[in-house]
Amino acid sequence: MSEEKIQKDQGRGMDRRSFIKTTGIVTGSALLGGFHFVRRAQAQDTGPIKLGFPIPLTGPYGTEAKDQQAGAELAVAEINAQGGVLGRKVELLVRDDKLKADEAARRAKELIESEKVHLMSGVLSASNQLAVNEQCKLHGIPYISVSQANEITMRPDNSIYTYHEALDPYQTTQAVGEYVGKKYGKKWYFLTSDYAYGWQMTDGFRRKGKEFKAVDVGETKHPLGTSDYSSYIPRILAAKPDVLFLDNFGKDQINSAKQATAFGLKKKMQIVCPVLLMSSRMGGGPEAFDGIIGGTSFYWEMKHPTAKKFVEAFQKMHGRPPIDYAGYAYSGVTELLSAVNRAKSLDPEAIAVAIEGRTYDNYKGKQWWRPCDHQSQQDVFIIKSKKGKSEYDVFEIISTVSGDKERLLRTCTEVGQDPNKPIRSGLIKKEAK
Repeated sequence: MSEEKIQKDQGRGMDRRSFIKTTGIVTGSALLGGFHFVRRAQAQDTGPIKLGFPIPLTGPYGTEAKDQQAGAELAVAEINAQGGVLGRKVELLVRDDKLKADEAARRAKELIESEKVHLMSGVLSASNQLAVNEQCKLHGIPYISVSQANEITMRPDNSIYTYHEALDPYQTTQAVGEYVGKKYGKKWYFLTSDYAYGWQMTDGFRRKGKEFKAVDVGETKHPLGTSDYSSYIPRILAAKPDVLFLDNFGKDQINSAKQATAFGLKKKMQIVCPVLLMSSRMGGGPEAFDGIIGGTSFYWEMKHPTAKKFVEAFQKMHGRPPIDYAGYAYSGVTELLSAVNRAKSLDPEAIAVAIEGRTYDNYKGKQWWRPCDHQSQQDVFIIKSKKGKSEYDVFEIISTVSGDKERLLRTCTEVGQDPNKPIRSGLIKKEAK
């Protein structure tokens, strides 16, 4: 099954059990109602703490995946330099999921059952996150997601084992939509990548646009991996929007930005990318992205003290600045490993207690863990592409949209969780030795 088809099924409400059956990765325990049992790790185990890390090293998101790996490697190196986890070294086990949900599920299952990983992180794309998360829930493995997705913190996908370090499309669009609604015109058009990520970005902007009385003047959906956007341009021009949202990612964003520039759209409208990455900007070049604005979770030239420390350490290890997906992975892996040390245990419930409600600052400023759904709250930065003085000097931060007091999040009730209790759904009983 193709990535595009799986993601479409996700966005159209395919239930979780049907999705598992579709990928062909269902295990016997998934068919048991209520609790199931997994083997308790031996208390006397003194080998390495193993962290599984499936990512799409091949495919259209390969550049971003390599930065995820680089961020995770730095986090593991720093933790090991400080004595490791529970006095044991941490081993990072990277696997290529090829941006395919069935492959992601297989790799996660292999990491859990064959490699005996204790913890899981990684993945890029909503459907792959859900596939890996499902395997972690079935086996009782804490998993911290480091890529945007709305479903990962919602029932039925969420659980006590599930954490989401990244922004989600809802947070991103509420922040970027707020900035655009205050600064630019009211006629909005959407060029939407036709899978869950694109749909959710467009839906989020439409929701935010209502607050500013924005008018939806049109939407064009395009397949994942589109190279030629010329047939879409006349429709966009005919609608005469004030703002064009490029609700796509990676190579799709690069190609659509290049062609929007070539057809002169920037002279007639403001172009906005909800997630504007340094990798895309560098891949597309300064001309293609000149004047385009967007949102980001991190930019390497931030002046915050922890940002400077993170960038210096990353550059020392990898010889270049990090992009925001490196930041997600660095912070997510750091949070998960440090939580085990604070809990003094690999017990998932003890880890949850060590994380829930915590305020932290790993690489860019204050973040907060919401107990009801294990979603990280954080500020969103609005950036604008520029022609810089050096290779990696590509953006300027033009605004910060606060994430304080859950203002950018869906409510706990909206995602199907109890606002007054930390999440405990899916807790697995451990089999006695």
